[in-house]
Amino acid sequence: MTEQHGGPVDESCVLTEGPWTHRFVGANGSRFHAVEAGTGPMVLFLHGFPEYWWAWREMLPAVADAGFRAVAVDLRGYGASDKPPRGYDGYTLAADVAGLIRALGERAATVVGTGAGGLIGWTAASFHPTLVRRLVVLGAPHPLRLRAAIFADPRGQFAASTPALRFQLPRYEHVLTRDDAAAVEEMLRRWGGPRWVTGPDFAEYARCCRAAMRIPQAAFCALEGYRWAFRSVLRLHGYRFVRLMQKPLVTPTLQLHGALDTASLPRTAQGSGRYVTAPYEWRLLDEVGHFPHVEAPEVVLGEILRWAKS
Repeated sequence: MTEQHGGPVDESCVLTEGPWTHRFVGANGSRFHAVEAGTGPMVLFLHGFPEYWWAWREMLPAVADAGFRAVAVDLRGYGASDKPPRGYDGYTLAADVAGLIRALGERAATVVGTGAGGLIGWTAASFHPTLVRRLVVLGAPHPLRLRAAIFADPRGQFAASTPALRFQLPRYEHVLTRDDAAAVEEMLRRWGGPRWVTGPDFAEYARCCRAAMRIPQAAFCALEGYRWAFRSVLRLHGYRFVRLMQKPLVTPTLQLHGALDTASLPRTAQGSGRYVTAPYEWRLLDEVGHFPHVEAPEVVLGEILRWAKS
């Protein structure tokens, strides 16, 4: 990995070699960096904040070995994907997923999303149900559950969402990238479970995420999705989004959530099943925080494969 301390880095820092192939795909008017391994039915992985495709480095070869085409992407604005100044609303991010599935030559995919990527997964399945064959969500309540809890649970989810409220401040991206993006590591540490944060792999993972956030414009783009989520509450654009999201989900959905998640509280996420009319399962993961895919990768891998094969 190429990294220059004290300033921005270039996109080569996320092009890590391994048992996978890097490629660039045009979808929904933007160019996306995708990393894939294996052949078979597609499993599309969506990372969260403050991560990038590397979040799925352990899943890609294992899912490929199980007979699937495993594809992890850098979301719009992250990593080596395009970083346009606009397009971080729920509608466009869901259309990105739909466009990627088509651009990758598939008619449908199992979508796996964590954190912010999980929120996009919920939305993509709601807006483009024929393209999302199955959905696995980690650390992400249904968007309407999250919205409701922020207002109805001031000492709980509202307090937990305080970091995202700070993202509304103009030019907060400079705070995020200060001191080699030290704030990124602070967030990973705050939201991760104690067992992972004090374990042997945390420091290297945090270093990678800090480098990726220092790619020019990445920090600004990463915050824009959060800014839209809050700004849209008082706008017609957001009202329409809520109305559309109230339509029951017809995609079979598996929801995994860390019992120690302090970013999206378990009690906020637990009511998400009310929005799903298809088969739905909920599993709470003990001793796990906001990043189940890296905190308990073997458990999460087993659940993804079980759900994708059923």
